[in-house]
Parts: sequence; structure tokens; C-alpha cells
Amino acid sequence: MLKNIDLTRKVGKKEYKEQKEPLDIKLAGLQRRAFEKKVPVIIVFEGWDAAGKGTLINDLILPLDPRGFTVCSSLPPTEEERLRPFLWRFWIKTPPRGRIAVFDRSWYRVLLSDRVDGNLKPAEVRRAARDILSFERQLCDDGAVIIKFFLHISKAVQKRRLEKLRRDRFTRWRVTGEDMKRHRQYAAYLTATEEMLAGTDSEFAPWTVVEAHDRRFAALKIFNTVISRLRRRLSAAGRTSRKKAARAAAGIPENLRVSILDRVPLEQALAVEEYRERLKKKQKRVRELEHEIYMKRIPVVIVYEGWDAAGKGGNIRRLTQNLDPRGYEVVPIAAPNDIELAHHYLWRFWKEIPKAGHITIFDRSWYGRVMVERVEGFCSEAEWRRAYREINEIEQHIADFGTVMFKFWLHIDPEEQLRRFESRQKIAHKRWKITDEDWRNRKKTRAYKTAIEEMLFRTSTPYAPWTIVESNCKRFARIKVLDTVIDGIEARLRH
Repeated sequence: MLKNIDLTRKVGKKEYKEQKEPLDIKLAGLQRRAFEKKVPVIIVFEGWDAAGKGTLINDLILPLDPRGFTVCSSLPPTEEERLRPFLWRFWIKTPPRGRIAVFDRSWYRVLLSDRVDGNLKPAEVRRAARDILSFERQLCDDGAVIIKFFLHISKAVQKRRLEKLRRDRFTRWRVTGEDMKRHRQYAAYLTATEEMLAGTDSEFAPWTVVEAHDRRFAALKIFNTVISRLRRRLSAAGRTSRKKAARAAAGIPENLRVSILDRVPLEQALAVEEYRERLKKKQKRVRELEHEIYMKRIPVVIVYEGWDAAGKGGNIRRLTQNLDPRGYEVVPIAAPNDIELAHHYLWRFWKEIPKAGHITIFDRSWYGRVMVERVEGFCSEAEWRRAYREINEIEQHIADFGTVMFKFWLHIDPEEQLRRFESRQKIAHKRWKITDEDWRNRKKTRAYKTAIEEMLFRTSTPYAPWTIVESNCKRFARIKVLDTVIDGIEARLRH
């Protein structure tokens, strides 16, 4: 495709000036509308070295209000960034609603430089392309507009520009040995680029190839593309309203729905003496495994979900009691704050993903989207239905990085929950644990049960399976979690 593009196209100075000034005004106005409608905008610049990315980005941002955008220069990942899944460093830079993020190079580096340099196997390249498409689709489904440019120049023009930069003592520093190496590999990069463009061009985030031999032509094409895409997106935002209604029953008769929780054997129990003996041994083994995963740089994610008063806090305490506090972190998840609400709902969880060799324990998690937010109507039906796919995608990306993932649903029956609620009210030092919201949620047990069973059914995967923990007996639940974590980490270490 790129070989057939006409790179000789030019625009004269007079024509450029006549067209550019109105475009500046239109773009500034669209920035204000995007802010008013809270639409996040992501603009990606990829292209050949010396294609003019810096100059064209500067042209694009000059008409904009500098308070409303950021420019992210995507350098090769640092050692710290290499300790996490490759999309982590881009997730945390995604803009809040109403702001613009311009990426000077982006997540596509992995499909170009890493591929040509032989750092990735073909299967890893395909997996990275799949993860990128999922990432972009999740952002677009959440309301973002993604505009992607590839700046194209010929090998001869690239050589001429690089040599010009090297001759000038003030710009010589901009041309590195890696730049010249990539120039010599132009043919290999051309093949990788063709496949990247074809494999990641989508309806929700299409590529625009920019003929970049002539700066004025390239600038006008970029401006017109951004304006066109923003107008389309903002018009759509104006026509659709965000409905805050959730249908917990999903239109399926209760007797035909998936039934998972009803068959959980909640009578499971463990005597006190046996519990104490086993607890001590299991905690010692978990401490040993914490050291081993640190040495082998294996990240671990542990998700706790469950009914109110199911014993998540006590369970987490027994799991972490003997661990080195430098090697793990417990992340309690509450209702999102204003900053978190301004981003994609997964953004705040990506920030907490552990680096290699560390453990992160989530006390509640991203599953709030398909439980609390679904039942309480804090998101639309389309949003929580879409979340099943998004959650499976994020977990697969994390697992592909080598993360060992555990997901626990702590299950108790309504009678045991009521007993614990009443006990908390009677004991002064435990009274803070029971709130009006707990009682209110209890009245919606049926709706929550429907949501939970669908969640367990749709998001239990080979790479991130759910473990239902029988928690009427807290002692039994704690040992089961310890056993599951030990078995899972030991299996990972064997491989």
C-alpha cells in the first residue's frame, strides 16, 4: 500500500495560508466543545524518523488552549516500565474526559522497532496487535475519539533529511546511531509498517497515512482529518444521552438463569485446632513463595470479591500476616473519586498493577462495573454488558505478561450474613463495619445474586479463573485461599 502512495503532492504558500487560518479557528472551537461534552481525545503520531512528527505536532497544538492538552513522547520503556505489561505505561497517560493527549510515537513501537529488532516472536507480535485493538476499542467504547497518523516519506528523502540534520552542529544530536540503523533497515520497517497498518486499522480507530514530503500539505491533511473526526464524534455525542438505567434481570426468567451459587457447599468447616496448625504452615510457605517470585520476577494479582460481611478483611490479613511488606500491596477499592470518574473506569486499576516480582491484592476491584454499578444503575446496560469483554481482555493482557492471577468470590448465605450484621451492631469496636449501605444492599440480594452469577459465568477463564470460597466458616475460607494461592504459584514456578 505505502509503495503506491503519491508522495509528490504539494501545497503553495498562498494556498496554505488561506486554508490554515480558518482551520486554526475551527480546531480551537472543537477543543472547547470536546471539553464541554467531556469527550477525551487521543491523537497518535507514528512515522519514519525525520518525517517531521515534531514539527507537525507543534503546528497542530499551536491553536489549542495549552491548559487542555498534553504531549506524550513515547521513548523506549524504562527498566521500571519493563516490569509491567507493555500497555500499562500508556493506560496511565490516557487523558481524562474533555482533554486531549497527543502521542509522539505510541504503543505501536512494539509492532515496529521490537518486531524488526527481533525482540518479539511472531506469536508475540500477533498477541500485541490483538491487545492494542482491545485497548483502543475499550477507550472508544467509553467515549474517546482516537485519531492515528502515519507520516510517510521515501527512503531517499529520509536519508537527505538525516544528513542535513547531521551537518548542522545544533541539530546533530538529534540523529543517533539507532536512527541510522533504522534507515538502513528501511525495507524491513516498510514490511512491518504495512502489516501494522492493515492489522490495526479499525472502524473505531482508523489509520490516516500522511504524505509528508511537503510540510504544508501534511499539515493541512492532519488538520482536516482531526477536525472531521472531532466533528463526527461531537455530533454523535450531542445526539445520544447517557442513560443511567440497569436491568439486573436482563430479561431472562429467574428459573432459566445460570445457577452457580446455589450449589456451593456452605456447610464446609474447620475445627479450631486443625485451623491453627494448618494456618501456621501455610503462612510460612506463602512467605517462601513471595521470595521465590521476587527472585524470578513473577508478578501476582489477587482479587477479593464477595458479599458484605463475607470476611474479606480477615482473609486478607491471614494471607499477608507473614509476608515481607516490601513485596506486596493491598489496594482497597472504594467509589471512584472525581479524577477517576474523568477517565475510563479501568484506568484507576491499571495504575495499581504490580511490577514483576511483586504482589498486589485488590480488596474489591474492576468487577464493581458488573455488580454494584450494574445493580445500582451507575452505568448503562450497554456499558456493563461491554465490560465482560473488556475485563477478559485486560486480564488476558496481564496474564500474557506472565502474571499469576487469583480471583476469589467469598460466598455466605443470607442467614449467615444477617447474623454477622447483627453481631457487628452489638459489638462496639466492630460497629464501624456496618453501614446503612450494607442494609440497603441486603434488600437487593436477588438482583445482586443475578449479577454475580452472570459475572462468574462470563469472566472465569483459563488464564484468570474464579475460585468460589465457602465462607460461612471463616477458618475454612482462610485456609482454602492460602491453599489456592500456594498451589497456583507453585504451578507457575514449575513452568
